[in-house]
Amino acid sequence: MRCPGQDSRYWKHDAIFDSKCPECGTEIEFFKDQTTCKCKGCGKQVVNPRMDFGCASYCQYAEQCMGELPPELLASRDDLLKDRVALKMKLHFHKDFKNVGQATKVARFAAKIVPEEGASPAVVLCAAYLHNIGAKLANKSDTPPSLKELEDEAVRIGREILDKLKAKEELTQEVIAILDHVYHPGDNESLDFKCVNDALKIYQLQVLNKKTPFTQDEFATHIKEDFFTDSGRELAGKSIIIN
Repeated sequence: MRCPGQDSRYWKHDAIFDSKCPECGTEIEFFKDQTTCKCKGCGKQVVNPRMDFGCASYCQYAEQCMGELPPELLASRDDLLKDRVALKMKLHFHKDFKNVGQATKVARFAAKIVPEEGASPAVVLCAAYLHNIGAKLANKSDTPPSLKELEDEAVRIGREILDKLKAKEELTQEVIAILDHVYHPGDNESLDFKCVNDALKIYQLQVLNKKTPFTQDEFATHIKEDFFTDSGRELAGKSIIIN
């Protein structure tokens, strides 16, 4: 079965269009299903400006469909995965808006820390979205689950989600390595782990500060002891209001 988006039987009047080469300005005729087209003016391989590559993060035929894309776009495939993981997280929690909100906020903080630290966006953001995916355990017992039990459940469900989305095994292992002890950071953590940790710490400190406001000295201690990265410390200072 062909992808409906690329099957000419479903095409409309705008399936063939012209676009200017970004290099020399020559008009290039694109068919809707072309990923790239060679410019007759300068010879540059130009990417179809109207093609949506988001499906590449989960489609089993993505390698065949996108094989002609420039390396920089192929490399972005892992980054596209984070959006699918975010959706799976929301479907998992359904109407549990508290846990959806936690995962979303942690991922939002992580997205600001990652570029400053030079970490992997795909690994960090997937781990951020999945860090509390085991929280449903709390609804299955009268006894609150331990942090280790939450981590073990996150590993189990996180692996299921990433496998279903056909994430690369290397990426999956890196995400799982973070989820495995996300609430128990050690002394020699990876840069990706440090970014997730700092994003989670900002969220946790926001919650604590709302319940019982920190003094300036208490907050300074948290900034000094709880964070791995300078970017995390700086973002915490901007995100948490201390009176």
